[in-house]
Amino acid sequence: MRQEVEVLIEGGKATPGPPVGPALGPLGINVGEVVKKINELTRDFEGMKVPVKIKVDPNTKEYEIEIGTPPVAALVMKELSVEKASSNARTEKVGDLRFEQVVKIARMKSQSMTGSGLKSNVKTVLGTCLSMGVTVDGKDPRDVQRLVDKGEYDKYFEK
Repeated sequence: MRQEVEVLIEGGKATPGPPVGPALGPLGINVGEVVKKINELTRDFEGMKVPVKIKVDPNTKEYEIEIGTPPVAALVMKELSVEKASSNARTEKVGDLRFEQVVKIARMKSQSMTGSGLKSNVKTVLGTCLSMGVTVDGKDPRDVQRLVDKGEYDKYFEK
């Protein structure tokens, strides 16, 4: 029977100490090896908290690592290199993303988003930008959503 361990780790900075070591130690697997693998898988999320799920078979000592993705807001802040979102999104803007960056975030989150495709997920990211005080290509995210609906950005959605 597989056992699951869920931890929240800063991308690329897992250690054999808490929370990973104490959770995996009793299962008898090589904690150092697991930590190294987690750091490889999460290095793109450096500076952000990343949910990690480790599934272990205590009999065979085989394990599987699943990496979640940080929230959309954390990915937006990383793209903008800002510490926090606007406290008043209507009047205070914290940054401007390029549309390509919005698409990149939507692709990163595609596994955990409920939208019916990339276009829908991009619109969800645009909604997050709106609430954070972030413009896209110098425009209000609502205007960009309307342009997406009109097909102005369709070249980004073609495979």
